[in-house]
Amino acid sequence: MKKTIIQLKEFQKIISKKDYEDEEHKYLSKENFKELISFIEEFVGSEEQEDVMNFIKVYKAKNRNLGTVVKVNNYVGLIQLKSGYQIEILPKIDFISDDENNNITKKIFLKMLRSLKDFPGKNFKNADLKTDKMNLYEIFINMYLNDVRIIVKNGLKSTYVTKEDNIKFYKGKLKVSQHIKMNFAHKERFYMAYDEFLIDRPENRLIKSTLLKLQKLTSSSQNSKEIGQLLIAFEMVETSTNYEKDFSKVSIDRSTKDYEMLMKWSKIFLFNKSFTTFSGKTSTRAILFRMEKIFESYVAQQIKNKFLQHNWKVSIQDKTYHLFDKPEPRFRLKPDIVLSKNNKIIILDTKWKRLIPNNTKNYGISSADMYQMYAYAKKYEKNKITPEIWVLYPKIAEMTEIKPFESNDKVKINIFFVDLNMDINIDINKDNNRFVDKLYNKILEKN
Repeated sequence: MKKTIIQLKEFQKIISKKDYEDEEHKYLSKENFKELISFIEEFVGSEEQEDVMNFIKVYKAKNRNLGTVVKVNNYVGLIQLKSGYQIEILPKIDFISDDENNNITKKIFLKMLRSLKDFPGKNFKNADLKTDKMNLYEIFINMYLNDVRIIVKNGLKSTYVTKEDNIKFYKGKLKVSQHIKMNFAHKERFYMAYDEFLIDRPENRLIKSTLLKLQKLTSSSQNSKEIGQLLIAFEMVETSTNYEKDFSKVSIDRSTKDYEMLMKWSKIFLFNKSFTTFSGKTSTRAILFRMEKIFESYVAQQIKNKFLQHNWKVSIQDKTYHLFDKPEPRFRLKPDIVLSKNNKIIILDTKWKRLIPNNTKNYGISSADMYQMYAYAKKYEKNKITPEIWVLYPKIAEMTEIKPFESNDKVKINIFFVDLNMDINIDINKDNNRFVDKLYNKILEKN
């Protein structure tokens, strides 16, 4: 079955009326549109997965010609429907030049993903990845294969496996009852239980099972060829017959550290799980990421690397203060980044939100966000010095700068636009970024 794909960006809408497809609306056939609606409805009414409606909204359009509309918000990744049809959702990033086929977007997205603490793709070093030839699902498969390649190169880990067999020599422990039952007429044999040092351990069984599943799913000739080559190393390993049981036996220690991320990948692929709370109850697969978390993690990583070099103390997700202190601490404040040096304190908070070039509407800045920043300024005040506050938004083409907001009691909130595209020829394997240099210089100017 030939797989097809629809590619869209955050905030775009999906419709099933081909005649009304435009830049804002992406067309999906009625059959696949119905499957997508079913995927969304799987999670309705579940408390654990209730926030699915925060990233995909289904509603009737005001324009009756459009019918039912599905809008994608704030989550990026890939949904693969039971039919094999794939919906690839990319972050909305503005570029100076045209981003043909969204290749630059994919590269930036992959670079940002690697900053996530629990993302199992940190070993991925292939700067020559052909993003124009692979969708996100194939890229994630390629990342998994890259990690498998590493453990195969280093040698698959072995462990002692207990085996039982009716053999011609005495080895291990005699199983008396089975021996009497099976060897009454065969005095030359012994029914024994013995240990052998084998690579047929739970971790390797799960990897082999994952490779076999991905071999059926991949539509990439490069990935298919790689899987075939890797499976040769697993010839002496059985496939897993009980995923849950084998995962419960996985042992990650100093000697098996290389398997840690692979087990996360295998769980995602084998159970149709995702990096979020979403998991397919049917054969639908969803690998989705909350974009504000990626942006927050990526910016924090870059700022930490930069400011530590200049002897600043950096605290990520700082938990020093609560909004109220009596009768006991309540409502913990948790700014994304707190920088301190000598007697200066600078607080930075990231917001994955596209502002609008309209000052009469406060540029689209949320009042709640400003109240939050004001609370930070007051609670982190030290020696009568009010900390500097910076709110970091993704850059959009229509806006370059917003003047700081200032109050009469010395609270000043600066707005900074993070330009994710300052390095057009971006290298996903390097952490240097010009936006951090620009932010550092701006902060330095004010201090």
